[in-house]
Order: sequence, then structure tokens, then C-alpha cells
Amino acid sequence: MEPDILKRSMRPVQLDGAPLLEPVGLGQIHSDLYLDLLAFPRSTIPAMAARLELPAGRVRKTLQYLLDAGLVSRLAGARHHYVAAPPEVAVDALVARRSQQLEQLRVHAHELAVVIRNQVQPGEASELIQLVEGSEAVGHHLARMQLGAREEVLIVDCPPYLYGRPVHNEEELKALARGVSYRCIYHAPGLQEEGHLDSMLECVAAGEQARTLPSVRMKMIIADRRIALVPVSFSAAETGTRLLVQPSPLLDALVACFESLWQRATPAGSLSDGLAEPDRKLLAMLASGMKDRAIARALGVTERTVGRRVQELMSQLDAGTRFQAGLQAGRRGLL
Repeated sequence: MEPDILKRSMRPVQLDGAPLLEPVGLGQIHSDLYLDLLAFPRSTIPAMAARLELPAGRVRKTLQYLLDAGLVSRLAGARHHYVAAPPEVAVDALVARRSQQLEQLRVHAHELAVVIRNQVQPGEASELIQLVEGSEAVGHHLARMQLGAREEVLIVDCPPYLYGRPVHNEEELKALARGVSYRCIYHAPGLQEEGHLDSMLECVAAGEQARTLPSVRMKMIIADRRIALVPVSFSAAETGTRLLVQPSPLLDALVACFESLWQRATPAGSLSDGLAEPDRKLLAMLASGMKDRAIARALGVTERTVGRRVQELMSQLDAGTRFQAGLQAGRRGLL
């Protein structure tokens, strides 16, 4: 195969514009030099430096990395000539070695996490309940709990909010994407806050199970049933101070409390994809117990428009009352 053809044929193996050897910890220059040697075997350092337009010293240093990795060899009897190892052999061995190293790192990380959890640093509280003070510290723990969750996150969402208003939960979307289950209970009037309903529907579309209650004040987040974050007081205004609860009877009680609220709450997700977006929002708000005036304000329409559309949906669901409409919607999988 001609050198230029070989070099062109190697370019597609680069993923998303990243260097060929980046997954095994090598950079652009290592990839370029390896591909150059595949195209031009028995090359010397000056020849490679000229083709790649690099200083000879840098080529020499890069070659040493490739020699150590087993990707390049010196020709016997010609110490200044180099040849690239066959990629199907050398790269496979390199990938296997890196995979083993990464697995060892994963094991060490788990061991380190156990040591950190069991170790009490000087000056730190040894109790199973720790005080977290300040909005920045609370936000850090909220993100850390979700990014570290492996199985399930339980949330009771209600005002007052940490930053004065609901914020979009980017960590939840990332966790949902990697398979973490989310069950969230929303304080229904809180969904009237600007953008909050849209944020909830986005999370529901990503896999969140959402329910609402007409009034709920037991704000909490529980990750994998092993750690929880709750306000210092459920009745006081948000002060940016929370309690971090480790495995304990109190944590068990918080989980039981959440499950009790979950059984009482009304499903607000799993809306029909066949409905228009305004109708999906309307059904979600009806299921949340919102009145026509609040729905109209949230949708940016008049109360008359809301009332007319509710009647149309009742007709489509063959329901004589809103309550019957809710039953029919549930039976048909709309709620």
C-alpha cells in the first residue's frame, strides 16, 4: 500500500477528532508519529522530524514513549532506524494493560472511599448527623450526592428554595442517563414557579417518576438509602443550613416518611406522547390539583380558554366531572 494511501486510511479510526492513541493515555504527537511510522517504515529521526515538521529532540523523546509502550521498535543492526509494531498486536496489548490498570484504580478508589467514610478527621464531628452551613456547601452536597448515586435518588421538592427559586437539576439528568432511578414528590403550588413545570416534564421525559401533593413541607433528598440531606427545620424559612444524615435509625425514618408520602401522592408523569404540549402541561397541572386561574397564569392563556379545554378533554375522556376525567386518564395511561 502506498504511504499516502495508508495515512489516509488510518484517519477514520480517530474518534470525534480525538487522537488515535488518546484512550490509552497518549496524545496527538504520539498518534501522529505512530501513524507516520506505519506509513514510512525504517524511518530515521531526521526523516520523521522533517515530515511532521517537529524538532528532532521532540521526536526522539516521543519515540521513547512509543518504545516503552511497545508500539515502536528499533531495527536490529540499525539503531537509528525505527519501525512501527503491527497495530492489531501492539494496540491490543496496550489496551489490555490499560484496562487492567483502570480496574486496579477502580478497586483502590472503592477501598479509599471505605477508609474515608470510616475515618474521623481531627476536628470533625463523629456523629451520624452533621451540620452543613452556607448555600455553597449545601449546593456542593446536593450535587455530590446525585453524582455519586448508583441506584436510586428520592426527592421531596418544596419551597422555600435554596436560591430563592427552583433551579434546573442538571445532576439529575446526568444520573438518569447512567441508569439511576429517581422518584420525586413535588409541592403542587411550587410548580407554578416560572420554568418549574417545564423542568419537571423534562426530567419525567428522561425517566423520572414524579408525583405531587397539594401541600408538602418535608423537603429532603436521599441517595441510595445511605445518606440524606434535610433542612434544620421543616417550618423555618430556608437559611442555607442543612443536616447531613448518615446510615442510622433517623435515616430509616426519613425513608419510611418518603414512602408514606409517595403512596399518598398523585402521579404527575408518564403523560401521553400523543397529546399536544399544552394539553400535556394542562393534564399535569390538573393532576397536581391546580385551579383554573393558576393554570391559566402558568400557560399564559385566559381562564376561559382553560375551562373550555378542560371541558374538551373531559369529553374526549368520556367523563362528566374532573374527578371522572382523572380516573379515565389514569386507566388510559395518561396519568
